[in-house]
Amino acid sequence: MRSGPHPVAVLDSEPFKAYVLGLFRIVVGLLFACHGAATLFDVLGGPHGGVPGFPDWPGWWAAAIQLAGGALVLVGLGTRPAAVLCSGSMAYAYFVEHQPEALFPIENNGEPAAMFCWAFLLIAAFGPGNLALDSLLGRGRVRTADAPDTPDLPGAKAADTEEPSRSVAG
Repeated sequence: MRSGPHPVAVLDSEPFKAYVLGLFRIVVGLLFACHGAATLFDVLGGPHGGVPGFPDWPGWWAAAIQLAGGALVLVGLGTRPAAVLCSGSMAYAYFVEHQPEALFPIENNGEPAAMFCWAFLLIAAFGPGNLALDSLLGRGRVRTADAPDTPDLPGAKAADTEEPSRSVAG
């Protein structure tokens, strides 16, 4: 006879979800930063179209966003704003560079741009999860009145980021 929680209950637990989200963020950030490094520095297989020179639009700027934004998302620092920027850059890449070639991502080689766009949008919406510098620094969490104060990391104390309500007289 088994003891302990049912495996499905573990998968549905909030701590498990937070760690999976954190691992997802780390992998997506690492892959995105690698794309930027490959394009800017001709490493990791290098860019297929040559290294863009500064300030070539959109090549150099896209690679800079990939490297810097991917690194920020990877370590979980300023995660939500960085993820919004990364998601937007991939939406731009898809609709401007890929979509005019064909309607579907499978036809226009836009699958990586579409997947990164949606992955970063998910990270921006749900936050960094666990294993993030934002969590260690006590940022990136908004507490609500009905949510218990549950720190992201064992032994860490969450900062109260809830702002007082302001009324406008007039």
